[in-house]
Amino acid sequence: MRNILLEKLANKKTFTIEDAQKTSSVNKAVLKVILSRLQKQGYIERIEKGKYMIIPLGAKKGTYTLDEFVIGSLLITPGIIAYWSALHYHGLTEQIPRTVFLQTTARKKKQEITVFGVIYKIIRIKKEKIFGSEHAWFEDIKITITDKEKTIIDCLDKPHYCGGIIEVAKALKTQDYDTQKLSAYAQQLKNTAVLRRLGYLCDTLNIPITLPTIQTRNYVMLDPTQPKTTTTHAKWRLIINEDIEVLE
Repeated sequence: MRNILLEKLANKKTFTIEDAQKTSSVNKAVLKVILSRLQKQGYIERIEKGKYMIIPLGAKKGTYTLDEFVIGSLLITPGIIAYWSALHYHGLTEQIPRTVFLQTTARKKKQEITVFGVIYKIIRIKKEKIFGSEHAWFEDIKITITDKEKTIIDCLDKPHYCGGIIEVAKALKTQDYDTQKLSAYAQQLKNTAVLRRLGYLCDTLNIPITLPTIQTRNYVMLDPTQPKTTTTHAKWRLIINEDIEVLE
């Protein structure tokens, strides 16, 4: 039964207990015992409850793993690779994040999960903020990742998930993106803090971009990950608590 199950799942690199049930005639309780034995014998590895990866012939349990983006996309549905992880994927930062960041609209009991030594951070956002994504292939498995422009906008929205506003400034400095799409995304997100941070950074870095005029009197921090200062910027209604000009 164990060999038959593996043969039926042979075209997969990962599977769920529901996938295994569809290929088996045994009840769920028996199936769990079979999967437990397959894991002990080194044929499969448990990713999290009800989710497994198949260990290829010749590979050793404990040393073999799948790409971290593939595993991340299995932890939550929908799961979109985003923030610092997407910045690195698109070549917009030289920093290699130690955590894999994912966006989702779904609820997850644990927002931070460690799988095979890798930390996965799951950020739940509103449905309206899910846009600007593309597909990429890892391990012959299709995953979803935010595109360049949406990645930058998301990092302006939540700088603490990308290493701070300096990392966003570095990404903007590359100018490897579409400024019209960047402006459209910033407005679509409907967060004036994003528009203000983007406007200030583009002005400071001499990046031409068209953005709407800010119609508010309140001030927000340029970088919410840094301490508050008394320096302000009237045009963009920002508290300037990070020195972006050092990049110049």
